[in-house]
Amino acid sequence: MKIVIVLLFLGVVASLASALVYLMQDHSRSDRMAWALTWRIGLSVLLFLFVLVGHGLGWIHSTGLTAVSGS
Repeated sequence: MKIVIVLLFLGVVASLASALVYLMQDHSRSDRMAWALTWRIGLSVLLFLFVLVGHGLGWIHSTGLTAVSGS
């Protein structure tokens, strides 16, 4: 479970990095940057849905936030 989430997150970061490279180096009118950003959006949506479904099926458990009192 954790491996899938980490791989999807790394895919999002790699796609964003490749879009940056295409922005900086690609001076032609190709659509490589747009495709890299499209992949980033698709992977981000897939990651969100995977976490949402994983939580709904009980694969991922939320721990909540704990407040620490300073007194």
